[in-house]
Amino acid sequence: MTRLNTARLAALWIVFLAVHLLTAWLGWIYPSQPMGDVVLVYEPWASSALGGGAIVGVTETWVYPQLALVPMLLAKALSMPLVPLLGASGAYLIAWAVLVTALDALAFAVLLGRSPSRPRITAAWFWCAALLLLGPIALYRIDAITVPIAVVGGLWLSTKPALAAALLTIGAWIKIWPGALVIAAVVAVRARLRVLIAAAAVTAGVMVLLVLLGADDEVLGFLTEQTGRGLQIEAVAATPFLWLAVAGAARIEYSFEILTFQISADGVDAVQALLTPLMVVAVLAVTALGVVKTLRGASFHRLFPPLALSLVAVLIVTNKVGSPQFQTWLIAPVVIWLVLDSARARVPAVLVLVLCALTCLVYPLSYDALLAAQLLPVLVLTLRNVLLIVLLIVGIRALVRVPAVRTPNHQE
Repeated sequence: MTRLNTARLAALWIVFLAVHLLTAWLGWIYPSQPMGDVVLVYEPWASSALGGGAIVGVTETWVYPQLALVPMLLAKALSMPLVPLLGASGAYLIAWAVLVTALDALAFAVLLGRSPSRPRITAAWFWCAALLLLGPIALYRIDAITVPIAVVGGLWLSTKPALAAALLTIGAWIKIWPGALVIAAVVAVRARLRVLIAAAAVTAGVMVLLVLLGADDEVLGFLTEQTGRGLQIEAVAATPFLWLAVAGAARIEYSFEILTFQISADGVDAVQALLTPLMVVAVLAVTALGVVKTLRGASFHRLFPPLALSLVAVLIVTNKVGSPQFQTWLIAPVVIWLVLDSARARVPAVLVLVLCALTCLVYPLSYDALLAAQLLPVLVLTLRNVLLIVLLIVGIRALVRVPAVRTPNHQE
């Protein structure tokens, strides 16, 4: 490696660390408690499990897949030496930020390697920019744990398909969305049997472990727990009702059961009842399009990135929930797309960066005003949600345009 390349690589690592430090620090000063879930929800769950109390996902139904508890427990263990200095909450926040940064660093190292190509360098800059623009929510949520797992899993699919599928399945047992990348892998990877076996083995292992720990109806409780949710104010489908709230014809209410703000108005129940079936149909339709491309000889490098991004975008656009951390889901597919097919990934990458910036403007920077249904934050959120639909269209358009004749493997 030349001195110039060494300097560029060092600069990237410095930027990576600076972005994580700045983003972690902003969590302490931004409004609306962007770190709230970590100390108000994750830490109590971890303390209860370690202290002989209820174990979420095992002794009681939980909103997350059960492996989400593992990083919460790890952060609790990391925080213990700091408790005398910072107190339980402060220590846990520091430990959580360190854990996320460490996992991101491992994935960043896989992405860059010792002598990264130009597409990998571009992908690394994109990742740093996305984190910076999205702000503290990019670190202080359980979703942040799944991003590096998804990045590494996606990068390894063409060379280590079984290991990659295992990683992605583990990610899906932390937060469901990496399952979209597993679906895309089954469709696009030639070694799909190995992908299926690895995913099935991890899933079977997790379920057997849960049963041995005493879980029963709780094993798949994270799926049934979602069915009773209302329409969250930031969801794409809630956008028209938010404008009704601006006009005084709808209400924003807090759900103490789900711990989130939801919209209440005539027609909301009908819309939220349609969203889950719509999500299923849309996922099946996008997957079917990918299968058609596979049967016609599409290459992995051209097919997987737009298929993965389209599936993830479907999960966001058709969701009853519109949590700001959902934007982190888009980082991994775009990183992988930039590495495998950088020329066609530019528009999606720019759209995701804009989405990250708009999301941060909504939460946490103007969230109090949004809860009051003020015009400006509703307008910003509307633009964000429209761009999510645009991103989905861009992804599907790229998927449709994937060549049907197998092309030579992409050379980085």
